[in-house]
Amino acid sequence: MNGTSPGSDFDFQPNSIKQRNQPVPGPQQPKGTMRKAAAKQTSSPGCIPIPTPRGHSLQPQQTPPGTSRQASTRPVRRGEAGNQGMSAGDMFDAVCSGKSAMVTVVDEWLDSYKQSREAGLLELINFIVQCCGCKGVVTRDMFDNMQNAEIISSLTKEFREGSENYPLCTPGPQWKRFKAGLCEFVRVLVRSCQNSLLYDQYLFSSLMDLLTGMSDSQVRAFRHTSTLLAMKLMTEVMEVAVNVSTQLQISQRRYDLENAQDRAPARLEVLQATISELQENREVLSSLMHSTFRGVFVHRYRDHMPEVRAVCIEELGKWLSEDPEDFLNDGHLKYLGWTLNDKQSPVRLQCVLALQMLYQEKDFIGRLELFTSRFKEIMLCMVRDKDPDVAVEIVHLLLLIHQKTEGGLQDSECDRIYPLVFASHRGLASAAGNFLYNNIEKVIASDYQESWTTVGPNVAFFNILVSFYIQNEFQQHGVYLVDSLWDVAGSVLRDWETMTTLLLQDDGLNDEEEGALIELMMCAIKRAAEGFPPVGRTQGKKILNMKDKKIQAQDRRRITTHFINLMPQLLAKYSVDEEKVCLLLEAPLHFDLEMYSSSKPLEKHLDLLVSQVCGIVKKHSEARVLEACARLVPALCSDCYTFSTRTHRAFSQLLDGLTECFNTYLDDVLQVGAYASEGTADEEDMYKASLALKRVATFNRAMDLKRWKLFNPCLDVLQSNVVRDLDNEFMVSSLKCAAFHLLWAKVNVVRSMPNEVELLQLKREVRLFYSVGQTCLSLDQAEIRDQAFVLLCDMVLLYSPGSVRSQPALQTLAQPPPDSLRSEMASFVMDYIFTGCEDDHFTAIFQRKRNQLVGYCKLFIYGALDLSTATDVFKHYSKYHKEFGDIIKETLSKSRLINPVQSAKFVCLTLQQLFSEMISEKPDEQEFGEIRDLAKRLAMSFGTHLHRVRKSLVALHMDGMRFAFRDPKEGELQHPNLAFLEILSDFTFKVLLQDRAQLSAFLKAQCPSAALSWPSVRMYQRSLEGSSSKRRQEGGGGEKESSILSPPITPAPKRRKTTAQDSASSACRLSWMDSSSIDGSLLSPAFTSTVLLKQTKPQASTHPRDTDFNESSGLLEPKSEDEFDERSLMRKVRPRTREQPSSRIRHTPGQLELNSSLGL
Repeated sequence: MNGTSPGSDFDFQPNSIKQRNQPVPGPQQPKGTMRKAAAKQTSSPGCIPIPTPRGHSLQPQQTPPGTSRQASTRPVRRGEAGNQGMSAGDMFDAVCSGKSAMVTVVDEWLDSYKQSREAGLLELINFIVQCCGCKGVVTRDMFDNMQNAEIISSLTKEFREGSENYPLCTPGPQWKRFKAGLCEFVRVLVRSCQNSLLYDQYLFSSLMDLLTGMSDSQVRAFRHTSTLLAMKLMTEVMEVAVNVSTQLQISQRRYDLENAQDRAPARLEVLQATISELQENREVLSSLMHSTFRGVFVHRYRDHMPEVRAVCIEELGKWLSEDPEDFLNDGHLKYLGWTLNDKQSPVRLQCVLALQMLYQEKDFIGRLELFTSRFKEIMLCMVRDKDPDVAVEIVHLLLLIHQKTEGGLQDSECDRIYPLVFASHRGLASAAGNFLYNNIEKVIASDYQESWTTVGPNVAFFNILVSFYIQNEFQQHGVYLVDSLWDVAGSVLRDWETMTTLLLQDDGLNDEEEGALIELMMCAIKRAAEGFPPVGRTQGKKILNMKDKKIQAQDRRRITTHFINLMPQLLAKYSVDEEKVCLLLEAPLHFDLEMYSSSKPLEKHLDLLVSQVCGIVKKHSEARVLEACARLVPALCSDCYTFSTRTHRAFSQLLDGLTECFNTYLDDVLQVGAYASEGTADEEDMYKASLALKRVATFNRAMDLKRWKLFNPCLDVLQSNVVRDLDNEFMVSSLKCAAFHLLWAKVNVVRSMPNEVELLQLKREVRLFYSVGQTCLSLDQAEIRDQAFVLLCDMVLLYSPGSVRSQPALQTLAQPPPDSLRSEMASFVMDYIFTGCEDDHFTAIFQRKRNQLVGYCKLFIYGALDLSTATDVFKHYSKYHKEFGDIIKETLSKSRLINPVQSAKFVCLTLQQLFSEMISEKPDEQEFGEIRDLAKRLAMSFGTHLHRVRKSLVALHMDGMRFAFRDPKEGELQHPNLAFLEILSDFTFKVLLQDRAQLSAFLKAQCPSAALSWPSVRMYQRSLEGSSSKRRQEGGGGEKESSILSPPITPAPKRRKTTAQDSASSACRLSWMDSSSIDGSLLSPAFTSTVLLKQTKPQASTHPRDTDFNESSGLLEPKSEDEFDERSLMRKVRPRTREQPSSRIRHTPGQLELNSSLGL
């Protein structure tokens, strides 16, 4: 920042903070008040007088002749003053408590100040020092004989070394009201002095000199507190100056009026004297404000601390809005424009709030034209701010600009704000919805004003909203659009009559517009009936208060009252359209269904609704429509309603017809399956049977269809597929019906507790389904295969031994899957889930694979499958980390909660299996590296709470060492698994130091004496001894060169399927695991007015910098001078400590970063 007055150009950008040269201390000048010549300089917005020099001290004004002043050599202590007035400690306690009447505190201090200006000012200075958190005291001797810089330097030494908190930033309820109390003290002080002491050119000038010097201190507490006080003081002085200017204008008008009427000269002289006094007072206040602006604000608005910058910008907004004559010009507005790019969100937020206050005033718009044209692009970019609070306020600001300014925003600029209605942050989405709604209202007022009398404003609103929804690129997210508009346009979105009128018109909307309006109407119904924002826009638990519950109940009744007779008409009109009918079928789920039984005429509408639903089921074969009907039918058939008998009878008749159709063609279908040449069923019969079964299977998902006895026919269809391939959809429907029969049977068994015969019959059915499902897993049809896998996962989990462990009477029902089925399911995972995932991202196929893997992993977590089979999943943790890493990681975490030690053993088993496969084929360096990468990822899954996984890690290392030193079989080399220790070393950094000695002893006991010098053993031993990370990497690199692995070769093709014999061999490899035992720099800142700068300059020039420092980032400060000296010594010894790493303690990367922070 140069020394020129603020201009009207915005081209200058504050890229760096220039360090001001401090004057060389010379002989002390006598301390006095500001010169009258400086006080009487006229000020204007374009010309700011030069402030008082920093060397100007707190020496009081020369005493008039005839009076004498004796300086006291005794220090002035807190709680004790030269007179019996208010002391610094009393004022500090009053500010901290926040309960004292601040007017009384200030009046008592003013009484003591009037008795002795020096003693009163000294108490005020000590009060400010105490507010900074400093334990030092300014004595009378310091006050009389020292300059400001020397006083501040002396106080800096009183800070406790390492202290970080001071009253303004100390947490806790005790200091919660401190900032408000301190600001209130400044406000009351200025108001109490606005008619006298504010113009004595001593009190506030001396106080501002002190605050200006403290604001340049390297000590954060000084800088923060003094800047806050200076800015608040300037704000209050500005308000007084505005009042003085108003009085001056009134007095000038009265003088002109009296002079025009030739009144008495004496009266004119009185008015002229009043005008002269007011002008002099205005000049004094202007000089004080401008010196504060140039001495504090210009340097602190770019301070390193965001709190200091935020205070400056907050007060600048008040100056601009309350004193536009002096401050509302381009020279001051540019600071707000520059601060829009601040790195910290609180500063940007204060800047935006300040601009909102300016754009709300219509009289200011003309003065903001240049600012708007210069910084409008930046404000438009800020709608994507990473802090949603800033983005919310910037949208409100842009709405003000659009409404208040003459040109407003262009359509292309508005298009950058509209997509925010689909944002996940509800506050930002609501702000964008408000912006959108205001623009729609503006368009309606200008283009649709003549048609209001015929169609109404809401019709125009829905027409524009539907067009907006169709044209945007975020379709299928209407629920978020409705929620964004709900706060500002909720009453319009509840206009069900207008929406249904538009839909029932024959020549109103086109097909696309009708679909969009139906979707928006359904979203509005759901929003009103549930009372909650959609998923993704709520935080925490959804709880409605009594007021919201009352509004929700009223909305449900209004929705039901309006749609109870119109819903059958809407369903009849759009029954053929798949998309529209799926949306309309969701509406009855939000009705108050009790209203159907409140009167007999409404029962007629219920019959019409049920009839329409049954007709839709008969018309459609799409899964979406059938599922929508299946969700509605259980709600209408619920036993809690008196009309449930009527609806249940109607839907039972529908299912009877579907079942009869299926059974009619079933015999012919099965006959074709057995005797292809003698069958009578053609393709049309096959299609009819398949379609009927598909509809039945959809309803079977939502309700129990036991009385229709569909399990055996569906099982016959599945078994007949072995002879002849049937239709895929027919097979999938049969699988679903059979599986849902078993699911509902398990629910009924838990509720009714049947006899032993029924349990055995159900168990036999489960075995039959296992057998048929296993056969389906090997089919070539992907649709059948995928559906069979998902249903088998559910069956295995539901009928596992763990599911009936809490119910001894149902132990007979436990049916673990046979080994052949386990092997087939494992092969399915290897062949169809962990293959071809690179091209499937964000597709339905990729999502289906994730769902299948989740269902399979649940079997390990809930004990339906042994955890040893999870090794087939853990093997792919590294290779498919991007696709399935979150699922595998969660499986590892859950298994560790169930049995930590066994989970660690199976992690080790995973690596052993991969290592054994590599050795059995041919050693490959690339494959060995992949195994090590997997080991590193598995090691990170153990977390940071190492005491909790202590036993697990010890067990893992012991099992790994046993595997590495196992006795060779016939025809094998000596110790073929020795290289496994390199893989095991990737887990060493998680082992606690006290366990490493135990593992080292175990290593020496397991390893032959001759093998201790082998590279793999040395590498593992060094990792146990706690080598540094650098040394360990060097050892690892050298180890690869001397590895026992052969040169890279083309690996043999891997086995794709796992057989039952392979699973048995894997179980044999687990036998030896059961025998394992477990024993239990900072740089000098850019600004300073203290002597600390002279002490740190040689250090900064002598020692190189540890980190890059950008001067524009502001100040990085210590708390005392001793902290500077200690830190400079640390910079000297830091390179030496890096050259001598500890041989005992090996730090993790997180610990190294923490230690570096503590060292600084």
